[in-house]
Amino acid sequence: MPDESPKNRKDGVPRGRVRRAAPVAGLTAQTTGAAVVASLRRRVTGKEDSQRHVRAAARYAELLGHSKGALMKAGQAISFVSLGPAVPPEFQTAYQSALARLRDDAPPMSAELAREVLEAELGQRVEQAFASFDSEPLAAASIGQVHAARLRDGRGVAVKVQYPGVADAIRADLANTELLATFLHLMISISPRRMRLDPRTIARELGAHIADELDYCLEAERQSRFVELYRGHPFVHVPEVIEDLSTGRVLVQELVQGRSWSDALGAGQQLRDRWAEAIVRFAYGSVNHFRMFNADPHPGNYLFHDDGSVSFLDFGCVKIIDEQMTALTTEVVRACLRGDAEATWRASVKAGLFRESDPVDREAVFEYWREPLRWYWDEQPFTVTPEYVAAVTRRRNSPTGPSAEVLRYLQAAPGATILGRMDTEVISVIAQLRATGLWGSIAAEFYEEQPPVTEMGKLEHAFLTRHPAAIVHA
Repeated sequence: MPDESPKNRKDGVPRGRVRRAAPVAGLTAQTTGAAVVASLRRRVTGKEDSQRHVRAAARYAELLGHSKGALMKAGQAISFVSLGPAVPPEFQTAYQSALARLRDDAPPMSAELAREVLEAELGQRVEQAFASFDSEPLAAASIGQVHAARLRDGRGVAVKVQYPGVADAIRADLANTELLATFLHLMISISPRRMRLDPRTIARELGAHIADELDYCLEAERQSRFVELYRGHPFVHVPEVIEDLSTGRVLVQELVQGRSWSDALGAGQQLRDRWAEAIVRFAYGSVNHFRMFNADPHPGNYLFHDDGSVSFLDFGCVKIIDEQMTALTTEVVRACLRGDAEATWRASVKAGLFRESDPVDREAVFEYWREPLRWYWDEQPFTVTPEYVAAVTRRRNSPTGPSAEVLRYLQAAPGATILGRMDTEVISVIAQLRATGLWGSIAAEFYEEQPPVTEMGKLEHAFLTRHPAAIVHA
């Protein structure tokens, strides 16, 4: 008789290589076929079919949401970034709005099943572990869902419960070559980049980090480290972990009240600017000052506060970065910001991004790296917008543009995939906030070891100079 315990039940998470891969393959084929028809229609009418994009976006959101696991995480990741030149700018909102449901309204598991998982993990009834427990989830995401509860001592907590079967589903995703091939086909359909990359190397690096996210004990340990590093910070808050109620599939932490991402987008300009600076300083400051960073900075992982501070919630994907990697990355960015094309080339080769023998134009490589850094070096203050990010993405990814030759020879250096993921998601978040800031002065702190100029920078510098574990340059 099959084991139907919460540990082994799949509860609607598709399992098996064929079953997991088939819906994506079918949807990819369906969308590709629709694209061919639309292309023929454009040749006749000169018009793009807006309803085709709306229907395709809704299909992707529905499939990825019910698949959960690695597929759903991929949908969340592309829900707020620019989709490149393959999707016309006027239709990108349709995809982002549909996929945003994967962040804001992902399909949850039943309250009964959530209780079963909790009781199996904690070894006691929910009523014994908590003074109160809300059966209606606060949020549902790719690996688990979150419930509000209250401890016996009166503290409010957020209880993250992992979906039964999701660990097996993700491990199957990561080992499933059919699924990988069909999902790569899907991604190619929205991004025509052609690079000299080994997909297996990238898959191994991303897979290792996705697999880490299954272990809530590891996440609790990493989050507790960030709690200690940022305790007392003037505008960064990391919730405390309740360690004696956390297990491999349950994570209990301090319940934080704040504005959601959708609410934050409607806030005033001054608040959005402060939130954006807090996010940038947390993302890149963690690298510079503590040699570690949260590699999953998507909007669902923030809560925004009216004093301009931000709470950071999810630490399932944390990367430890060594001194050498930090130095190599800094050297490339510093050369770009100084306008030195030859130094940019040398730093890129040193970092393993190109080979010295590659027959690629050095100026083209310089422009390829410098263009996305425009918010650092252009006239300040600079407003980062979705239109700016989309334009940069189209220019850099165009198979016929000036970056085409660069992309042909660009290769992924060890560790660069996860760092690049953070870069892409951070700039996309700042763009959605339409934030204005003195980004150039912040970059000068990180890459030129200059003293802070902004109010928030000065507050953070005072905090860091008192911090026993922080690396402080200025």
